[in-house]
Amino acid sequence: MDISAPPAPGGVVDGERRRGRGALSNAAGRFEPHAREAFDDGWQSLDDLPAFRTSVTVEKPRTIINRNDSPDVGFDRSINPYRGCEHGCVYCFARPTHAYQGLSAGLDFETKLFAKPDAPELLEKELARPGYEPRTIALGINTDGYQPIEREWRLTRRILEVLSAFGHPVGIVTKSALVLRDLDILAPMAERGLVKVALSVTSLDHKLARLMEPRAATPQRRLDTIRRLSEAGVPTAVLVAPVIPAVTDAEIERILDAAAAAGASEAGYVMLRVPLEIRDLFREWLLAHFPDRYRHVLSLLKEMHGGREYDSTFGQRMTGSGPYAWTMARRFEIAVERLGLNKRHTRLTTRHFRRPPRKGEQLSLFGEET
Repeated sequence: MDISAPPAPGGVVDGERRRGRGALSNAAGRFEPHAREAFDDGWQSLDDLPAFRTSVTVEKPRTIINRNDSPDVGFDRSINPYRGCEHGCVYCFARPTHAYQGLSAGLDFETKLFAKPDAPELLEKELARPGYEPRTIALGINTDGYQPIEREWRLTRRILEVLSAFGHPVGIVTKSALVLRDLDILAPMAERGLVKVALSVTSLDHKLARLMEPRAATPQRRLDTIRRLSEAGVPTAVLVAPVIPAVTDAEIERILDAAAAAGASEAGYVMLRVPLEIRDLFREWLLAHFPDRYRHVLSLLKEMHGGREYDSTFGQRMTGSGPYAWTMARRFEIAVERLGLNKRHTRLTTRHFRRPPRKGEQLSLFGEET
């Protein structure tokens, strides 16, 4: 699709039906044999369609630790207690995974959610296996472990309880202030060098944040969360992610200033990525909210990715290349240096890892496992 050809508006769902959601449409998944689109037949038939409401389906996976070998991320394993995310971030790189469920990467992704209630028990079994070698587990990487349904399901909290009992290190990424609920677990883990938390802050503009991330915490609440975590002794980082060309890129320094003042000691950034279905979803969103910048934003994306809007090549996909990408990287580095961020990176430890005794097991005289 050429920059000069913006997406047709026919697939956009009525605003009242998608109130409080990030995506504007709900196109069929890429693996589906048929594409369907609701249209008004002249009898106001669309007026009777219900609003998109959140539903949660139980998922029963056989394992819960996901493995990866990407050199672009600093972990080789992760846990995602949920599939789909109610935060509704229009740019979310996980949206295309809903196609594997026969669902849309659009509104389905943020309304038809999946929970894995057996996740804590599965994790306990996997950690207890003979030969398991501990390394930091990333929590909430694909979808946010502290999204709104966590208040009811409490899967992230139960996972943290298992990790704490095993003395296993974990890194958390979130946009939610709900992480503060678990300070009673996180603070003691931090004392043992077992946890650090990164808050993703995309913009300090409340109106813009609401457009991009309609059900995530406000920017100020995320900064307050950084402050409270830091005050409790939990190592805290800020992620300026994603940086959207010509939309949020002017805020890099302001976000880093505010996060450093709140107590963040580390920082990172990621440029906008638009693989697969995200490309068209982002185009729709951009045309609806920033029509005057539409062509400029897409032009900058293409500049970063060798003439394409996205390049999945390792080493390129997170930062891009070319003059614009170079400028963003230098601005980030200069701000980080000025603020004293990243002078020391918190290294989590595995030295506390142990398999706690199961019910009925006895401990040796010296408190070791028999």
